[in-house]
Amino acid sequence: MVPDFSSFAHEWEDAYSSPMKRIGVVLILLLAFFGLADSLYLAQHELSGTPLLCNIQNLSGCNVVVSSQYSYLFGIPLAELGVLFYGVLFVLAALEIIIFHQFLRRVLQVFALIGVLSSLYFTAVQVFLIGAVCVYCLASSFTALLILIFASLIEPIRKRTSKTSAPPPIPLSMPPVA
Repeated sequence: MVPDFSSFAHEWEDAYSSPMKRIGVVLILLLAFFGLADSLYLAQHELSGTPLLCNIQNLSGCNVVVSSQYSYLFGIPLAELGVLFYGVLFVLAALEIIIFHQFLRRVLQVFALIGVLSSLYFTAVQVFLIGAVCVYCLASSFTALLILIFASLIEPIRKRTSKTSAPPPIPLSMPPVA
């Protein structure tokens, strides 16, 4: 019995009919790698206790932020959670390049949305509670936002409908009364 690969080939054609989708997945992979490197740098600092290199204009509060009580969630350093987050996104993007399935694209979207919402919260904590801003944390927030944008572009939430399937127009005049 020979397996039927026609649905597999059709899905491949649908997933990458546009080279822009393929480019979007590769960009997500690269952004996840950047986020992973950023988080690994912060996690390495956490483990070694060495100060972060942070002298970019008014964004020099990195060491204040990472040494605050808010840099932990349930006793786990946020940098380590960032490594986990970006590691999962990297694996999902790599799998999407190989397997090309809508479910993976949806999971990418969900993880990216969680990342953006978390980033918004933690950025607000930096600004309003800690009173200092970490450039590495902002880079991670911006990276998560870009990943969400690209994940939304490669698999739109709503399918676009063509003009032929639009409902018929409503007549503006009233029919004659008998």
